[in-house]
Amino acid sequence: MAKKVSKKIKLVIAAGKATPAPPVGTALGPAGINIGEFVKQFNDATREMDGLVPADITVYEDRSFDFVLKTPPASSLIKKVLGIEKGAGKTPSQKVGTITRKQLEEIAQIKMVDLSANDLDTAVDIIAGQCRSMGVEVKG
Repeated sequence: MAKKVSKKIKLVIAAGKATPAPPVGTALGPAGINIGEFVKQFNDATREMDGLVPADITVYEDRSFDFVLKTPPASSLIKKVLGIEKGAGKTPSQKVGTITRKQLEEIAQIKMVDLSANDLDTAVDIIAGQCRSMGVEVKG
């Protein structure tokens, strides 16, 4: 018989750097799960990654849990590729960088599993839209 789900929690945590301190502790504490065990499992699973990693945590009535790691947010990948700190404050008049079609394809391939796209071209269009909303000029 399947376990009964009591709560679902979504967190975005730096890869390999989860600690019991806020925001992890404050989000998981009320759910009643062993925070130290979650931190250990998360850090082990994300040790080879870098940047922010979204996690969907399912908490069961017996206080056990499991989690699924997602791909990093598109904005984080875009900032990493362009080497910028943050997006533009005033889009579309302010531009913070330029991205090429090849760079868009690389990001789209990473994000493909989490996007609602059936092919690479559609995924590239989604990522290009994110770029434009961040003040990044799309070339190609």
